Order: sequence, then C-alpha cells, then structure tokens
Amino acid sequence: MLTVFLLSPASCSGKRAQMLLNSTTSPLRERLANGGAPLGEVFTFMSSLYFRGKLAYANRFGRGYVITPGRGLLPTDILIRVEDLRRMAEVPVDEEEPAFREPLVRDAISLGRGIGPDDQIVLLGSVATEKYVGPLLEVFGDRLLFPATFAGRGDMSRGGLLLRCARTAAPLDYVPVRGAVRHGPKPPKLPRLS
Repeated sequence: MLTVFLLSPASCSGKRAQMLLNSTTSPLRERLANGGAPLGEVFTFMSSLYFRGKLAYANRFGRGYVITPGRGLLPTDILIRVEDLRRMAEVPVDEEEPAFREPLVRDAISLGRGIGPDDQIVLLGSVATEKYVGPLLEVFGDRLLFPATFAGRGDMSRGGLLLRCARTAAPLDYVPVRGAVRHGPKPPKLPRLS
C-alpha cells in the first residue's frame, strides 16, 4: 500500500518569498536563477518549520506532492526557477480562483487514476479552510484523509509533530476529511525533546 501525501502550499507572495526573490546574496536565490532548486526546499525556506515537517514526514512515510498556486500538484523534488515562483505568487490560494482550482483538480484527477484502490491519499495541511480541501474532496471524496491530531493544532505545532514522527518512524493515525471534526480545541503543547 502506497501513501500519497498532499502538502499544503507555502505562501508564494508572503514576506519570506519576497525576501528570497529580491535577495542578491542568497545561495538558494542563486540556484533558482541558475538551473533551479527543488520545490520542497524553496517552500521550506518560505514556510520554515511547518513545511519542513510536512516534507520530512512525506519523505519518511510515502510520496509527496505539493499543492502549488497555478501549477496544480507537483513532486516535492521538481526543480523550479525564479520565474516559476513569481508566477505562483500571482495566483491566490482560493478555491474560487480558476487559476488555482483548475490545475489542482486536473492533477488530482490524474493522481487518482494512477494509484491503486488500497493506496491512501493524506492531506498534510489545514483542514479548517476550504481553500484546497473543497476541490480535493470533490475529486477524492472519502479517500481524502488527514491526521486526526491536526484539528485545533496551529502550524508550528503541526510542523513540530510531523518532524518528531519522521525522526521516530511513528506515523500518525489518519481519518477521512469528510465528516471529521475539522475545528477542535487546542491540544496541549508538545513536550520538549531532551
């Protein structure tokens, strides 16, 4: 059984993205301008702990695809360039925006056709919003899962939890998004690592 992880996007128009695009000294910016850099690495820079946790977890327990503004679902290791990042920054992450929704639905349908009936599709991202949950539910229905412990947990907490699970080889339990409690009380803080 294969587990396919769908990683929610980092902000391509946020402060860290602009800092990266406008840098004259960043080695990552240099790579983006000359041949490209892996999408997962670029989004990790822009989103820090949260995306780093999602990427580590997906790499440890299955195969990861990133939900990208205007580009649909892309493998975490695909190389992107400065112009790709600039184009992504122009597309809002909004299910009502055709430039976001249509490539996402197109690639989700293609992904669904290429996986087996027992394979899992797990969203690593906030399920409290419909930005990408709505289109993904339309395609995958009850097959779309998420870690139950994400409900009520903030981005940093989710990122830290995913990193811990990847390090200890302890996967989380998944539940279907449809019908699940998607907003919950804030869970206790994660204990400090020794």
